[in-house]
This record gives sequence, C-alpha cells and structure tokens, in this order.
Amino acid sequence: MEQPELLYSKILIVDDQEYNISLLERILTRSGFKHLYSTMDPLELETMLAQIEPDIVLLDLHMPGMDGFEALQRIRASHGSEQYLPVLMLTADTTTEVRQRGLQVGVNDFLTKPYDRTEVILRINNLLRTRHLHLQLHQSKSLLEAKVNERTKELQLAKSEVLQLLARAAEYRDDMTGEHTYRVGKLSGLIAEQLGLPHQEVNLIARAAPLHDIGKIGIPDEILLKPGRFEPHEFERMKLHTSIGENILAGTSFQVLKLAGTIARSHHEKWDGTGYPEGLKGEQIPIEARIVALADFYDALTHERPYKRAWTSEEAVAEIIKQKGQHFDPDIVDAFLQIDRYK
Repeated sequence: MEQPELLYSKILIVDDQEYNISLLERILTRSGFKHLYSTMDPLELETMLAQIEPDIVLLDLHMPGMDGFEALQRIRASHGSEQYLPVLMLTADTTTEVRQRGLQVGVNDFLTKPYDRTEVILRINNLLRTRHLHLQLHQSKSLLEAKVNERTKELQLAKSEVLQLLARAAEYRDDMTGEHTYRVGKLSGLIAEQLGLPHQEVNLIARAAPLHDIGKIGIPDEILLKPGRFEPHEFERMKLHTSIGENILAGTSFQVLKLAGTIARSHHEKWDGTGYPEGLKGEQIPIEARIVALADFYDALTHERPYKRAWTSEEAVAEIIKQKGQHFDPDIVDAFLQIDRYK
C-alpha cells in the first residue's frame, strides 16, 4: 500500500517508444501518482532534470542517440553522491552482463519488460521510500547544522562578553568607564596587524589584551589610587599585579585566556631587560606582551588618571620614540608609527 506522500512524487520517464511511456503512465495514474513527466529524446534529459527536479527516473536502456548507460552517467555527474536520485532501468535484456554494468554505473533497480503492474508499483514505491527517507535525513541534518552554528555563535558571543566584563572589572577601580581596556585591545590589534601577523593571531591578541591589568584586583586602593610616586615598598606591591593576573587566568583551557595570562604576566617587561617581574630582555619577552606594553603605555599617557594629567598624543608618541630600543621593541615602535593616526 502506497504512503500518501509518495503519490505526490515527481516521476520522469525516459523512453524512445511512445507505447512504453503510455503504458507506464496508465499504470502510475491508476495507482494515484499525480506528477508524471516524460520524454522520448534522451538528449533532453539534463534539461528536464534541472527543470523538474524529479524524485525518480525511469530510464530505458536501449535508445538511439544516447543509451541508458550514458544517460545514467550524465545523471550521476549532475547529481553528486550526496543527492539520492533513484534510477529504475527499463529493459527486456536480462543478461548478467547488462545488470552488472548497470549496477556499476549507478542503477538502483531494474524493471523487466514486458511490465507487470504490481511489480512496477512495488519497485517504484521501494525506491521512492528510500528517496523520501534520504530527503528527511538531509533536512534534519541541515536543521541540526543550523542549530549547532547558532549555538556556536551564542557561545562565542558569551565568551566575548565574559572577556569584556572581566576586563571592565579589572579597570573599574581606577577607570570607571572601562574604556582603557577597550582602547588597549583595539590598539594592540592594529599594531599586530601592522606587523603582518596572521589574522587569527591579530584577533586573539585584540581579545586577550584588555585583560592585561586584571591582576589590579588584588592591589589595595591606597596603592592603586595613590596620587604621586610610589614608595619603594608600594611599588614592589604594585608590581605583584602581573603575577596576580597570571594566577587568576591560570588553568584555563581557552586559548584566548591562556594568552591573556601570558600578557598579564609580561606586559611590564622592557626590551632592555629592566622591566618586571622577571627582567626578560628582547625576544625573551612574548611578542604579544611587547605589543600590549606599547599600547598600554600610549593609552595610559594620553588619558587622565587620579594621579596624573593626560598627555597629548604628540607628547606620548615622542616619548615612545625616545624609549625605542629601551622600553619598547624597535620593530613594534615602527609598526605603531605606521598606523595613520600616530604618524
């Protein structure tokens, strides 16, 4: 018994004999099939496949101009392996050679002439059921992929928001706007891009850089917000924000947070080895930390804090040039100066 939805399947008959087409159409119409298409010219096959998009093709083997084997090869070429388009080959030739060759080129089943009405319907229904199951599976797969993509985007957005909130929390006590972390991330990305780093690495640095000072959470207000110079013991305490930041971010499995931990620890190292906490020198300092060191320095100078006035951009750039090869990696200074707004 036919499934009701199968009766609305599109069936394409390709046979050079009008009688054979008429016979099949009568059998199929009496069985309730609604959408029947036919051609006596196999050369029209590819055009009809594109226009009709059939659910099954009934294909005669022996035809002038193009036999069923060649026609089938064209069908398989136009419909990739992922598209299940069943082909039922019509033939009076029941030899083993014909059947083996047909199976090799992609025949799904054979219908032997002269036709038996019951066999015609049973074989077509079997292939159509498989076709419809394939379409349902493909649709389910597409829906699942869409849901996975949507969920992935949501997770990426959530991860970005968490990074922003962490960075804002770190800056809230001495920059209530949280804009410093945003600006340092943006400038770090511009410098990394100017250095010619891969796009993925540029994006990673821009996202990790805002967490450079997360360790300030562990520094007392009387030190963090002190107007004026630190006493030696206060500066030693202030320097601990680098290792505190690294410890806060330790143990993560996320690449961006791992990088943020590296930056938090090393962004106060200096090119000449006089920085902290380890006194690293030159290329011993991770390049990401060297980039953020300059971005952080520039932004801190050009914005007012409780303990300092804001420098002009020109003053800050002049100081960075002065510190080239001392505080800062010369290549990173050159990259910074190539960014239009800082030339």
